[in-house]
Amino acid sequence: MVWKGFGVGGSGAGAALVSSPEEKRAAARVIGAHIEPDTRTAGRWADDETRAAVRAFEDWETGVALRDAHTAWETQVRGLLNRLGAEQDALGATNTVLTGADLAVARRTRHISAFDRY
Repeated sequence: MVWKGFGVGGSGAGAALVSSPEEKRAAARVIGAHIEPDTRTAGRWADDETRAAVRAFEDWETGVALRDAHTAWETQVRGLLNRLGAEQDALGATNTVLTGADLAVARRTRHISAFDRY
């Protein structure tokens, strides 16, 4: 599902389900132009800050905990970026898949049309 309004979780006030091909392409563009790059930038900023903290506390248990948290953070950011990329690809492919399915149904329906006898 894709929600218009792009609120937190996609279900903010005024959010509406996006179903037209144009709206899906627009949602894919928003992901590619804003959400994905901004997520990457935020992830990098947190990386830099956390690395500095790990270095500052490297001889303490806090440093070990920060390093472990940083590893988990990197994994989560990478997973989120992969998910955003997959959503963007899926939004772009939806129209193609549905159009192909529509054409296949139309071909099958055409073979059994009652109007062929007239």
